[in-house]
Amino acid sequence: MILADLEGFDWDGWNKIKNLVKHQVENKECEDVFFNQPKLVEFDKKHSTIEKRYKILGVTDRKRQLLVVFTIRNKKIRIISARDQSKKERLQLDQLSND
Repeated sequence: MILADLEGFDWDGWNKIKNLVKHQVENKECEDVFFNQPKLVEFDKKHSTIEKRYKILGVTDRKRQLLVVFTIRNKKIRIISARDQSKKERLQLDQLSND
């Protein structure tokens, strides 16, 4: 999967609200992590039983460190969930940016 080949975002009505209510993550913040550096994209094998899911670790324009779970539908990124990174995830992203 190459992010540059994708054509934008496809937002499900419920997920737009869920991320804000549950984790105080705004939609723009979710989108920011796809454009900012550093970022780390991984296939999410554990949660890919129905469709392929991916995780991205990245930062928002305001330097908030997020984990965003997403899938690809019709060449668009569909956000499933987003939350602040755990300590382990922050270390993983920090290590990437220090290499």
